[in-house]
Amino acid sequence: MTATPAFNPPTRVLMGPGPSGANPRVLRAMTAPLLGHLDPEFLRIMDDCRDMLRQVLRTSNQVTLATPGTGTSGMEAAVMNLVAPGDRVVSGICGYFGERIAQMAERAGGVVTRVNAAWGSPVDPAAIEAAVKNAGGPVKLVSMVHAETSTGVQTPVEPISRIAHENGALLLVDCVTSLGGVPVEADAWGADAVYSGTQKCLSAPPGVAPITISPAGWDAVRAREVPSNTWYLDMQLLEAYWNDTRTYHHTAPISMVYALHEALALVLEEGLENRWARHERNGRALQVGLEAMGLVLHADAGYRLPVLTTVRIPEGVNDAEVRGALLKRHGIEVGGGLGDLRAKVWRIGLMGESSSPGNVLLCLSALGRILREQGFKADVRAAVSAAEGRLS
Repeated sequence: MTATPAFNPPTRVLMGPGPSGANPRVLRAMTAPLLGHLDPEFLRIMDDCRDMLRQVLRTSNQVTLATPGTGTSGMEAAVMNLVAPGDRVVSGICGYFGERIAQMAERAGGVVTRVNAAWGSPVDPAAIEAAVKNAGGPVKLVSMVHAETSTGVQTPVEPISRIAHENGALLLVDCVTSLGGVPVEADAWGADAVYSGTQKCLSAPPGVAPITISPAGWDAVRAREVPSNTWYLDMQLLEAYWNDTRTYHHTAPISMVYALHEALALVLEEGLENRWARHERNGRALQVGLEAMGLVLHADAGYRLPVLTTVRIPEGVNDAEVRGALLKRHGIEVGGGLGDLRAKVWRIGLMGESSSPGNVLLCLSALGRILREQGFKADVRAAVSAAEGRLS
């Protein structure tokens, strides 16, 4: 008789680019009894999620829901429903995920103009404006990433929003890494599509993607002459399931909706402003600690995310060995670089439940000791002292 495989996932301190740690209340919610996806009680839970999502996204948009799948499903839903064949799109790209949006827009048949920034710098609004004015005709959509997970850069939304709307374009904003950790203001920005994920600053497992679409964006979706080329993520079909008509579309990921519900409740109980302040305080403490240790931060000063920090790997230090030692000895997960930054930076996340003073000090102490073994003269005492000064 074949032995049953052991199932005993280890406990980790999740300080990479996602997922982050989940609050015990979120994990308990996922063990609640399953309901049918059209059960009246489950529909009430969905309605609660919509109401809370509007509060967390700071929007009054009617079309606010969660697509099934990770943050990429939110991205694909936004892009594939707003971009039709022949539509002109200007994509601001300052990292891996901005390029992913551009590729999706091309797969939807869009004519894409890329506006590239260095991987460590924000997108330049003047370059976006020039691209819009020289696109060869009206631009349907301008896209940007608010918090670029691959680089740790935060690009200001307001200047790009102004450019888009002054030129009659819609604005799409990726907030996968920012929602729940730094201010996201869908209505105040004038954003026409904003999407996120659950596994970053909302601190739930990956599995559904919050998304909201403005009235102007929804008019564009409904005015399409050809259907969206994604059936599963067709927003008109999804909205018909989430709104009062309750038209069957798919079997909802019941337990993930439970998790979303509890995660949003925790965000609102803490208070958005308090939550943003917590992430800001802990993130800046980590950054001053890393610099006091002797390391160099990668993202441009003034545009560094507090929730995800990119730090350059010192010359002569082995990327895989350091991250492996952090995981094996201390149970700490940090991320490596993506794309152009592969093996050049570490990505250290302080998101949601993982954003705590204890994790800041644990990471600095453990990383400093391991770097010293690699021959890098890390000043651990200065790092901890600098961080404690910001945390006090």
